[in-house]
This record gives sequence, C-alpha cells and structure tokens, in this order.
Amino acid sequence: MAIGTWGFTKKKTETEAVITTKEVLIAKADALYNQEQYQEIYKLLINYKKMSKGSNEVDEKKLIPGTCDLIFEALKIKENHWSVHKVVSILLNSKTLYEGIKAQIKESYNIKNHMLKVIELNPEEPRLVYMLGNWCFQVADLTWYQRKIASVIFGDPPSSSFEEALKYFETAEAIDPNFYSQNLLMLGKTYLKLNQKDQALKYLKRTVEYPAKNEDDRDAKQEAQKLLKNF
Repeated sequence: MAIGTWGFTKKKTETEAVITTKEVLIAKADALYNQEQYQEIYKLLINYKKMSKGSNEVDEKKLIPGTCDLIFEALKIKENHWSVHKVVSILLNSKTLYEGIKAQIKESYNIKNHMLKVIELNPEEPRLVYMLGNWCFQVADLTWYQRKIASVIFGDPPSSSFEEALKYFETAEAIDPNFYSQNLLMLGKTYLKLNQKDQALKYLKRTVEYPAKNEDDRDAKQEAQKLLKNF
C-alpha cells in the first residue's frame, strides 16, 4: 500500500482560504492514490514535501521517518480529518515493518486506534476497514514467542480473533465488492483459519481470477494459487 503525507505547518498568519487550498490538494492526491497513479501524486505534491510510494524498498525506508514527522504535524492541524488518520496508520505500519517485531507490537495499539478513528470519521472507506481486519488477523496469528514479547512489552498484549478479522473483511467487501485483491485473499485465508473450507475455496478462486493491475494483485494471486494447491 502506498505511503504519503503532506508537509504543511500552520503559521499564525495563515488564513482559512489557504487551509482550504491544502484540503483540495489532499483530495486530488487521494483521488490519484485510489487510481494507483503514484508517480502523478509525486509530481503533484513534490513542492509540498509529499512523497508517494517509493520506487524501491531502499527509497521507501529512507522516506518513512521524515514522512512520519510531517504527518504528525498534519495531525496537529486537522486532528479530525479521516484522511490524515488513514495516512498515519499506513505510515506507522510501514515504519514498524522495517524496525522488527518489537516495534510492530509496541505500535500495534496506536495503529489500531488510528484505523478505528478513520472508520468513525468515514465508515465507507473499505481499504481502512480491510487494514483493520488485517491487524486483527495478524494479532490473532501471533506465534507463541511473539506473544511472549508482547507480554513483556505490555503486560496485557493486544488481542483479537479470526472471527473479528473476518467481520472487518466482510464489511469491507460489502462496502465495495471486489475492490481489492488482498481483501479477497484475506477472506480466503481467514476462512481457512476458521476451517470453513468451502468459503475459503470460493474467495481464493476469486483472488486468482482477479485482474492483476499491480504488484499487490500479483502477490495476492500468487499466494492464492499456492494455497489452492493444498485443496
């Protein structure tokens, strides 16, 4: 999933008209993001220090710390803007992937809270509902040693279940059917975890049949094909 943020800090002399201009800019960037036009986002926002999905993992890793700082500045300006909370959750998740399992567990509550805030402010945003389902799935699927680490960090580590994950994946699919290959894949994987093989088979087949438009789609298709070989 693409990462991005906008590098504006509110000055005392700034007018509401300028803030409105910024919001229009964000809306344009979000529209381009939904169309997966990441290079166009970069061109649109480069003068405002907003970066789209990195062209490679090294570039993305370098960009994440700075973009995290900027998005938290954005949060101070517009704390009830659903899109800002959306980007915060994406960035924190991306950041922890590079920092290891301890960081992932430590930030897990923050990531979930920002996702819940997005859904509260914009309940018709299927990708964030999907992300929340994915959070639940990952927590439910923690290994024993990961849970041990979580217990040391929190005392009371984050908890969830495959049933809770399924609820969010199904909700996302109901909002916008067939919107994302990864949501179809996660429906299949979650049904497998719940030993509902007929439903799992249905969604894994749909994942394989999904038109591959980008790397996410190709990854989903490949994983679904591997899982189907076990049936």
